[in-house]
Amino acid sequence: MRGPAAARKGGEGDVFTRIGAFLAQHGLSPEPAHYMFAYTIVTEPDGVIAQAVARLTDGGFRLSRRDIETLGGTVVAGAPIAAEPVAPPPTEPSHADLLEDAAVRLVAETQAQVDDFATMMRAMQDETRGFGRDLAQSAATLERPRGSVADGLGEIARITGTMLARVREAEARLASATHEADALRTKLAEANDTARRDALTGLPNRRAFEEAFAVRDERDAPYCLAVCDIDRFKRINDVHGHPVGDRVLSAVGRALAEECRGQLVVRHGGEEFAILLHGITLADAASHLDFVRSVVAGKRFRVRESDSAIGQVTLSIGITAVQAGESSAAAFDRADRLLYTAKAEGRDRVCAA
Repeated sequence: MRGPAAARKGGEGDVFTRIGAFLAQHGLSPEPAHYMFAYTIVTEPDGVIAQAVARLTDGGFRLSRRDIETLGGTVVAGAPIAAEPVAPPPTEPSHADLLEDAAVRLVAETQAQVDDFATMMRAMQDETRGFGRDLAQSAATLERPRGSVADGLGEIARITGTMLARVREAEARLASATHEADALRTKLAEANDTARRDALTGLPNRRAFEEAFAVRDERDAPYCLAVCDIDRFKRINDVHGHPVGDRVLSAVGRALAEECRGQLVVRHGGEEFAILLHGITLADAASHLDFVRSVVAGKRFRVRESDSAIGQVTLSIGITAVQAGESSAAAFDRADRLLYTAKAEGRDRVCAA
């Protein structure tokens, strides 16, 4: 059920052995570019890239070309080599690909907006300093003895006109900066939502779950936490390929969200989902999730390209009551152990305590 983690320091075998295992696991040829990517992950298991790889491969997934390039690596001579036959990719971009592309585009647009805003503010600061310097020089000019009164009035008119023009220009820049700030605020809000949403299923992700758990309102108690896992999901990937497995994950995610409206349903990682339920007792929550389990088990999944049957897809679920003031780690660990009990007792069932 759990996916492979990044290589650990001091693990079995030397660095070269672990690099070779990583390349084989992800179907990468021993090209220098692939070797350097693997070397970074194997020798820095606690680094940002290694942790990202651990998240992406959680649930038995293999890194895609897109994953590797997003993490700064380079794929030589096409996509990673497949270690086993997989189903042909869909002819149209998947929902996950579209969401991932939108997230990357959003980050790029937001960064460009930040850069433009910073440039504009620096220009305004430079203009303000110039404005103050010119104003001081103009005041000094007026204090010096001049010729006729007419000459003095003409100088005042010139300086006043210059200052007014500069004020109007500053007001225009400020209005533009305000507009940029509003647009940036919108972009950042969108980016904030994207960072808390799973690209494949469109559900909230683990980060969203942790944040919601931390700020839960005890006035909405009682709370229950359920951990749901797709039974024998690796077999679906092995037999039908990862694109089909991704569609099964999305379909199960939709079913959970539809049957648990008003509750927080997240993709927690791999083939695992978590549900934070509020305002419901443990007995009622377990009964409802058993109904949800039966709904999923009653669906008949088929491969889109060939219309061949995938077979029955079932869920094992562990659910527990959340105690007041309890941490998410403690509650999740208890629900996860109940999930393992459900697996051990035959799968396709709910285990509550």
